Amino acid sequence: MIRNLFHSLAATLALSLPSALAASPSEMAQVEVLPGWEQADGTRVVGLHITLPPGWKTYWRAPGDAGIPPMIDLSGSSNVHAMAPEWPTPQVFSNNGMNSVGYRDGVVLPVILTPQRPGAPITLSGELQIGICKDICVPAELPFDAALPAGPGEADPLLSAALADRPLSGAEAGLGRIQCTVSVTEDGLALDAEFLLPSTGGDEYAVVETRDPQVWVAEAETRRDGNMLQVRTEMIHVEGGAFALDRSGIRITVLGSQRAVDIQGCPAP
Repeated sequence: MIRNLFHSLAATLALSLPSALAASPSEMAQVEVLPGWEQADGTRVVGLHITLPPGWKTYWRAPGDAGIPPMIDLSGSSNVHAMAPEWPTPQVFSNNGMNSVGYRDGVVLPVILTPQRPGAPITLSGELQIGICKDICVPAELPFDAALPAGPGEADPLLSAALADRPLSGAEAGLGRIQCTVSVTEDGLALDAEFLLPSTGGDEYAVVETRDPQVWVAEAETRRDGNMLQVRTEMIHVEGGAFALDRSGIRITVLGSQRAVDIQGCPAP
């Protein structure tokens, strides 16, 4: 259903593009597979290097209300048991009173592959579905194919830099006491998180995610008082009605001008 919706949206928006762009949104964006290297545990680090025209942007895993969530399809691959993207630190973009979260001019997205047969070659074949945006926002479908030979591989500075450009963990950032209060609203649940965290710089922006993809999370309100940061948001199940909230699956990313912090889990007071 999500894939069909993506295709319908792509077709609709393509009809409304200026003539300079109407040929193919996918031609505006390119993806290259960086073959990466094998890790000691048998997993393999690869990179999806997305390039965009100057001034264009694409979106983070939680793109905000104005963005299109990215999707990676590896269904055509062989010797791939599982994958886990490692998202570099994104930026916050504001336009016409709406915020989105993503990357300008492109990004190297590291992906950790777990092979079915460690040490054997991997054939990577799939499609990256992303939104790209400048004056307009359109979906793009980017196919990719790569043969990854067995063996340790070679270090790649672009891929290494992308892996290093991640939000700090709570422990690395000096996270102190954290607690979350959940209350019932007319449409779903409200979440009030409060935690001790040194400033990340400037006007901080917090993104709240849950483990359940069927739960829609509103843009969070953020307020700081010294080292105490307060984040409030509301959650609604896409099918309506009541739902259970797994506190261990709550993820709060704080984006500041100097650093970002990835906080996972939010216990009760």
